[in-house]
Amino acid sequence: MLVHLEMNNEAESEDQLEFQELVASAGAEPVSLIIAKSVQPNPKFLVGQGKVEEIRMLAKQGNADIVLFNHALSPSQERNLERRLECRVHDRTALILDIFAQRARTHEGKLQVELAQLQYMSTRLVRGWTHLERQKGGIGLRGPGETQLETDRRLLRARIKNIRARLDKVRKQRDQGRLSRSKAEIPTVSLVGYTNAGKSTLFNGLTEADVYVEDQLFATLDPTLRRLDIPELGPIILADTVGFIRHLPHKLVEAFRTTLQETTEATLLLHVVDAADENKRANLEQVNLVLNEINADKVPCLQVYNKLDLLDGSEPRIDRDITGLPWRVWISAETGAGLDLLKQAIRERLSRDIICRELKVSANEGGLRSKLYQKGAVLNETVNEEGDYLISVRLPRQSLNRLLARR
Repeated sequence: MLVHLEMNNEAESEDQLEFQELVASAGAEPVSLIIAKSVQPNPKFLVGQGKVEEIRMLAKQGNADIVLFNHALSPSQERNLERRLECRVHDRTALILDIFAQRARTHEGKLQVELAQLQYMSTRLVRGWTHLERQKGGIGLRGPGETQLETDRRLLRARIKNIRARLDKVRKQRDQGRLSRSKAEIPTVSLVGYTNAGKSTLFNGLTEADVYVEDQLFATLDPTLRRLDIPELGPIILADTVGFIRHLPHKLVEAFRTTLQETTEATLLLHVVDAADENKRANLEQVNLVLNEINADKVPCLQVYNKLDLLDGSEPRIDRDITGLPWRVWISAETGAGLDLLKQAIRERLSRDIICRELKVSANEGGLRSKLYQKGAVLNETVNEEGDYLISVRLPRQSLNRLLARR
């Protein structure tokens, strides 16, 4: 049974169609959808008493196992609704967490989802073991003992602490990988965007990878990285990341910080937007809010308007700002139209700080020559009559300046 509440406040309202897509992505079978209008949410049930009774009657008629609300419910509201409706009740956050739990494939992804679930559950523990209200101690352990609720909370805290320690270990391994890429001067380009905007399809189209693609919300959960060669630029690392959604639960953002770090430390962001979506502007703003929350709003960004094949009479193109710099590219990842323009725009955005020049390196400067080769910066090399190396190089301005300063 689905319950959608129409709020007067635009900032608090949710998208009804997106809610139904979330339910379908979770694998649930909707019995019916109830739409309620609320000027002031009821602190006890969120909806009014009459609407609660209507939901209870329809849930019984449809033999519903669970009632899903398209809004955040407080722990007390959830408990009150379960008692009145006599069936399980979950809110939008629990629904998103369930989808994430189904999609997690890697060890890290499973840990992150479990952490978010435990943090969510910690505020919703209730005393369900009345016969174990007090656990009695044995000889030498007399006393009131602890309640079952206290035991559950203690075990929960211990598990959360354990998961955080394991995620810290994973984070250090990721940091090591990022450090080695940084030393090799390889730029990282990260795909971000609203869920189901076509990021994984674009990722597969650019890298010829086989990342799981499906027309559903949160099809991608675990980040994937691939090397991609851009003409006249060289190799880059392309990262496919989890999609964002309106009112993404804060606990989820906190749990996925290690994954989202690929976004915060990227050289360039490709913000993928579903050009055929009527709510594209609102979705774009929601993604920007999450980027701001994870401190990635200062990273240079190139907008990619995808699904051009669903728009009539639109052709692939690059939109430029007043300085001539690309800021938006129109493509279709499904058909491959405009991918060459996207690579061109990436090259232009990343090559602004790339220097191409010829260096004269003497025979006794073997260390400098070796470092240039280690960085993959050498395009061509010849030797003049004096025995000096004439090396054509291509590398970032900062890197070249550092090398020449140590000459």
